Amino acid sequence: MLLNNSAPLRVACDGESSSGKSTAAKLISKKYKLFCMNSGLLFRYASSLIIKHKPKEKNLFLRKKFKNLNYKNLTSLNLHSEKISEHVANLARQKKVRLIIRNFQKKIIKKHPRICCEGRDQASVILKKNPSYDVAFYFRCNLNTASLRRWKDLKKKIPLKEVKKSLRTRTLLDKKRSHNPLKKVADAVLIRTDFLSKKAMVAKMSKEIDKKLKIKYGRNFKTR
Repeated sequence: MLLNNSAPLRVACDGESSSGKSTAAKLISKKYKLFCMNSGLLFRYASSLIIKHKPKEKNLFLRKKFKNLNYKNLTSLNLHSEKISEHVANLARQKKVRLIIRNFQKKIIKKHPRICCEGRDQASVILKKNPSYDVAFYFRCNLNTASLRRWKDLKKKIPLKEVKKSLRTRTLLDKKRSHNPLKKVADAVLIRTDFLSKKAMVAKMSKEIDKKLKIKYGRNFKTR
């Protein structure tokens, strides 16, 4: 826990599907008392709304829904069905939809100077500037391990083979899309969750965060 927990701190966590970035973001947010924002949750919520309501004017519909949205209300919703996963892969490629959700994220970031932003373009777009991230992490995990994780998250209701195919397709779409593709920024610290335990992962991330804090606020800044 930071002794000076009022000092601004912005952490970006990007990575591929089921790479462990959500778990890492939650754990590091708890340790450093950061507001945790999951951009994937926002896109999944948008997909769930479109699937349910089938609006004629999708962008106008989403702008209205996100205008007064309380982010904390999303954490209690089940938005990880395979149907939503298939839908959101294409929705996330659409520039206007990304802009709507980007603007919503920016509002949250302005309200929370101590925040951990998790997703696929947090370091490269959302926290690139005004304000920018203090430290960025990029999560990677081999496809077999990632597929097994997602399969278990889905309560084994979907054949593992289909889950693996879905993850492979989603990652390819994320990296190849024309608007804000998934990529590792130059100074992002690589976190391989197929090699690291949760404890080792948090330890590696903490070391990087503490180092950045001391550089930013001086050698005498106490991080523990």
